[in-house]
Amino acid sequence: MTKKLVINKTSHETRVALLENSHIAELYIERTRERGIVGNIYKGKVIRVLPGMQAAFVDIGLEKAGFLYVGDVIDQMEAVVEYVDGGSNSADPSADNGENDEPPSLPPIEDLLQEGQEILAQIAKEPLGTKGARITSNISLPGRHLVYMPTIDHVGISRRIENEEEKERLRAVVESIRPPGSGFIVRTAAEGKSETELRADMLYLTELWNEIDARQRTLGAPALVHSDLDVTSKVLRDILTEDIRHIVVDAEEEYEKIVQFLSTYMPNLEYEIELYDKKEPLFDAYGLEVEIARALGSKVWLKSGGYIVIEQTEALTAVDVNTGRFVGKRNFEDTILKTNLEAVREVAYQLRLRNIGGLIIIDFIDMEKELHREQVHSALEDALKNDKSKTNILKISELGLVEMTRKRVRESIGRTLCEPCPYCEGKGYIKSRTTMVFEIFRKLKREIHDLRGYRVNLQVHPDIAALLYDEESSVIDELEKQFEKQITIIARPNFHIEQFEIGAI
Repeated sequence: MTKKLVINKTSHETRVALLENSHIAELYIERTRERGIVGNIYKGKVIRVLPGMQAAFVDIGLEKAGFLYVGDVIDQMEAVVEYVDGGSNSADPSADNGENDEPPSLPPIEDLLQEGQEILAQIAKEPLGTKGARITSNISLPGRHLVYMPTIDHVGISRRIENEEEKERLRAVVESIRPPGSGFIVRTAAEGKSETELRADMLYLTELWNEIDARQRTLGAPALVHSDLDVTSKVLRDILTEDIRHIVVDAEEEYEKIVQFLSTYMPNLEYEIELYDKKEPLFDAYGLEVEIARALGSKVWLKSGGYIVIEQTEALTAVDVNTGRFVGKRNFEDTILKTNLEAVREVAYQLRLRNIGGLIIIDFIDMEKELHREQVHSALEDALKNDKSKTNILKISELGLVEMTRKRVRESIGRTLCEPCPYCEGKGYIKSRTTMVFEIFRKLKREIHDLRGYRVNLQVHPDIAALLYDEESSVIDELEKQFEKQITIIARPNFHIEQFEIGAI
């Protein structure tokens, strides 16, 4: 599989696309005015402790207070070590800590935090929708090969490193060179690296922490203490591996920054870095704008003629699989199986591209044979192996439903690039013209008695006006006769189709 990084940089926005076989697999977007905050470290003040939720709200200087769960309070972090390699700065049970002991039970939140207390906290998850940021007082600083956790006495190894001998070697190296009482997670990128390389990464991270610790001692709460890397540097640090050798960037300043970053953090690896200077925009030249636009639609067509529909809600994402125009060549069961297997690949691709996280329900076409259900489930597991975000998949139910979760660390593309429709306010529907006409009639009957004057002015959207003048003109005539008033219809092009005003002269 050929992989490539394509980076489009302007004064207001940076877009980084990871291409796999010439198609976008992952897209990262950072806007200058809306720069992501995951990984940022703040000095905050506890403003409310909630014993019933075993959580606290912390003022860190953002629009909404941060949410701190009891398991993320520093005193108990040894019980809840988490980390997803390549995905975020926060914790995940996929890190192998070499122990099988059950974590101790957590003490009550009110014994750990009090209102007005100042604490150091790091953003674990961006604010999503109406929710504030998820924060943790267990600080983690990612490097190229290691993640430094200064508040935990612990060494963990990424489970993506499968060789047991290599795991033990890395654990022994880190144990022998780490500062007493400190914690490290060994990242997948550390596989095969020497003690010298790991020591250099460790030195950089410990010095960075010393600077952060010194800075936070001089600041009052709430205050930003440390900003994480920009999106380009973060992507290079987290996903750039030996199988990605080609980087294309269209801004000279960003090109120089990438060269400097790679020479500092990855001096032993050779990458082809291309400065793109042609007239055609970079993403247009690679056909990426079309793929991004496709990722914003709810319906995605499959090559066979079937299609999937992806709908995001506040609670979950629903994916519906349909045969569409595909009728197959043999029998109905084979047609269903082929459509579902093709949909599996597209669903896995779309979840990763759109960065959809949380609870996901996939409604496959019903399959009568247990063998076919197992084939589809296995294909879904295989298709998600390249996804760096942790996923958990349950078996296909008899109704053809698959429940799965995907770790959410940032907003999806849809919520990054789009906003709720001002007409329907995110519902996806508006009232029909006929519904609006009947609603107007009902309101006229309720209010026409109270209107002074002989003439009633009815101001409506032009489409509604056309319906009132044509198909529903007889009802207007009846109302005029019944209430002995003249109704004048006025078309207002600037009105929402659901907007109308009734007045009198």
